[in-house]
Amino acid sequence: MTKNLNKVVLITGAARRIGSQMARTFHAAGFNVILHYHLSRNEAKKLRNELENKRKNSTTLIELDLLAENNWDDIIRSCQSQWGRLDVLINNASTFYPTHMGEVTEDQWNDLIGTNLKAPFFFSQAIAPSLKEVAGCIINIIDIHASRPLKYHPVYSIAKAGLVMMTHSLAKELAPEVRVNGISPGTILWPENQSELTEKTRATIIRQIPLKRQGSPEDIANTALFLATDAPYINGQIIAVDGGRSLS
Repeated sequence: MTKNLNKVVLITGAARRIGSQMARTFHAAGFNVILHYHLSRNEAKKLRNELENKRKNSTTLIELDLLAENNWDDIIRSCQSQWGRLDVLINNASTFYPTHMGEVTEDQWNDLIGTNLKAPFFFSQAIAPSLKEVAGCIINIIDIHASRPLKYHPVYSIAKAGLVMMTHSLAKELAPEVRVNGISPGTILWPENQSELTEKTRATIIRQIPLKRQGSPEDIANTALFLATDAPYINGQIIAVDGGRSLS
């Protein structure tokens, strides 16, 4: 913990699911944590209280609609004012739902591209000067379907594919001061509110994974912590944390 004490991580979509586990993991490693949320206010406050009970004055909340017309520079200045620095940005916030060809609306396009690609880019652009001051890093949470499109999810798959190229591009643009990498989760948590994902379908997916089991949010969080703290010569890479599913 000592080497990370007073370092600061900003996690988008931090209130729930993989985001909340990354917050716990980085906090346990000594980081101060900025928890971004939009609609999950109760979950964000509960998580902040949990972390504050373990270490006082170590967390703060930022409520933000990533699809709004935001002044990104002001947002970063506000975040930096808490502890005077920003060391790690984790672009985790995401929207995910099917979009069937012939029925896709511009609102769906703007929503999926906005949260999965546009917001990560402008967050990264705004935070880059702060990260350069401390040789920080950016970690983008991508998806194995960025390279293997998911049926009935063309817009989501396109957005995540764009996030891969953004990772590669910013790794060049921001070097040598800032490293930029991505994590591509496989079967970690089942999608919410998708009743069509039956037990039979889930079993079929598990059979396609060489390790024959589902991963956990801790797998993603531990990989993110590794990239942030123990990988000074890794830049521009996408690490698949999928039990080998991308091999099939």
